Amino acid sequence: MKMACAGVFLALMLVSKVADCAETALQAPGPQGPLKGTLLTPDAVSARQAPAVLIIPGSGPTDRDGNNPLGVKAAPYRLLAEALAQRGLSSVRIDKRGMFASSGAIPDANKVSIDDYANDVRAWVQVIQGETGQPCVWLLGHSEGGLVALAAARNPEGLCGLILVATPGRSLGDILRAQLRANPANAPLLAEAEGAISKLEGGSRVEVSSMHPALQRLFAPAVQDFLISSMRLDPVALIQSYRGPVLLIQGDKDLQVSVEDAQRLGRANASARVVVLADVNHVLKTMDSSARAANLAGYADPGLPLAPGIVDAIVDVVQGAQQGTAESVKAGSVRH
Repeated sequence: MKMACAGVFLALMLVSKVADCAETALQAPGPQGPLKGTLLTPDAVSARQAPAVLIIPGSGPTDRDGNNPLGVKAAPYRLLAEALAQRGLSSVRIDKRGMFASSGAIPDANKVSIDDYANDVRAWVQVIQGETGQPCVWLLGHSEGGLVALAAARNPEGLCGLILVATPGRSLGDILRAQLRANPANAPLLAEAEGAISKLEGGSRVEVSSMHPALQRLFAPAVQDFLISSMRLDPVALIQSYRGPVLLIQGDKDLQVSVEDAQRLGRANASARVVVLADVNHVLKTMDSSARAANLAGYADPGLPLAPGIVDAIVDVVQGAQQGTAESVKAGSVRH
């Protein structure tokens, strides 16, 4: 892996208290400037005693808390980090290169690929190891972040295991087709949209000027290179080749990723544990209603707590791996 300043790891020691947790601002080397994030550690436990989890954000302009300016205010990553700290786990949540506090890492946040994000994850793993003294780091990827985690795990050095939350088990092209077909309002646009997806899958850019405005946004020229590179990834092949512990968490009220995605990934890796949570949506909140409008309203409600069961599943896997495979930590990697 090549990365600017790969040997320079910085920790910005700005420490504050969050409930019973200690919060520290961290930074890692980016291509042209620093990547920034937040380390949250249990107040009653030394960072050198607490297993460390790196939370990798999902698609689009999603910040370290799991919010984005397109209407998502549910703060799932912040709530998850706080809940993990209450259970004795440290976490680092991050802003992606070119976005928010990491805006100085590259001048154009759209000029990225999944492999670029995976390289950033590798940088963060080394920073977290240095800051916490942990021999390895758990990667927790949400949605597109799960694909980033899988891509980063092609080099398993320094990784304890993978926690894949609402992670697609199909190619991006197939996911886009399914999402478009799921909304009846998209029916008039399907032929044009699916034609564009097929071209991008083939590695060709598409002309959007004559498309419906909604499709012009979806296939904006600025993101087409990212879409092309992402469509080449096969999450099933990636998870098949990984030999460390894997936890797959999927809500059955998720409008963007399906239970079948988690099951598909689970079938591809016999050692993976699959946890399906009833009435949980894509931003990890409990939904009492099956109505699409109510589900989407949950994305904008910061008052909704994290759905029960998510933290229990994570803690069970992390603690189980620590107890059962401590002797197999080799070259910084935990393996079955």
